[in-house]
Amino acid sequence: MNFNIHTIWLILFIGWGLPLSIYRSKFRKIVYQTDSWVINIKPVFLKEIKGLFGNIYPANHQYLKFRNFYRLYLGIYLLLFILYFSFK
Repeated sequence: MNFNIHTIWLILFIGWGLPLSIYRSKFRKIVYQTDSWVINIKPVFLKEIKGLFGNIYPANHQYLKFRNFYRLYLGIYLLLFILYFSFK
């Protein structure tokens, strides 16, 4: 039974985590205002964190909509981790 629970958690984490790289890439391209793929491998995080928790482009509706979606996505991811460690 314990093996089945861990298998279910693994499937949940993999299934929910697969689109993370796509969403993060899209968010970073909006925040840094670039279409270059290089932004995905650069170790710059300060503006990204400000963009996630703040409002760096209040007039950009695409940014605001995607930021709120990304917050929700990461919030559910955090909730999965909390539930996993609380039931462990």
